[in-house]
Amino acid sequence: MRMPTVDYIALDAEAVRTSIELVSTVTDADLSKPTPCRAWTLYGLLAHMATQHYGFAAASRGESDPAIWKLRDLGDDPVKAYVESAEHVLDAFARPGVAERTFPLAEFGPDAAFPGAQAVSFHFIDYIVHSWDVAKSIGKTVTFEPATLEAATTVAQIVPTGDVRRAPGTPFAADIPWSGDNPLDRIVAYLGRNPNWPN
Repeated sequence: MRMPTVDYIALDAEAVRTSIELVSTVTDADLSKPTPCRAWTLYGLLAHMATQHYGFAAASRGESDPAIWKLRDLGDDPVKAYVESAEHVLDAFARPGVAERTFPLAEFGPDAAFPGAQAVSFHFIDYIVHSWDVAKSIGKTVTFEPATLEAATTVAQIVPTGDVRRAPGTPFAADIPWSGDNPLDRIVAYLGRNPNWPN
């Protein structure tokens, strides 16, 4: 019997749209707030997120120029700039055949390339976690459908652990032991965030 295929494009769209809803509530005063990503204020996190959106969208078209991944300036209206970047990647991923394409992902290395569905799963888990990051930064709560979190848990558990998480520039910090019941808390703890942040 053939196992059902996970629709990472639909799951990713849910995660990205959730991030849009959260970011749309951000004020100018919020932009200087800290985030669970220790190196970034909320502005810095949004710039990173927008850069990723454009990078993954370009990769979905087979574009491999590393310059695409250069951190973007969000201009005079960071919220609008973020929303435009998110809508851009949603449009790119909605094109026919995206899951079957090969994505060159320069941020993983100069010759890194991944099957489309796997690449979209990377983007999906990032936007589950980054939506949580934004929500924590602005004092809001974020929720996802149980099936979405089940899929996110599966993707998160593929992320390597150990010393690779301690290397400079690693996308996720070392996992944090966590025994709570909330599946989103378990995901972010596994990917190096403290669910009780900022406490």
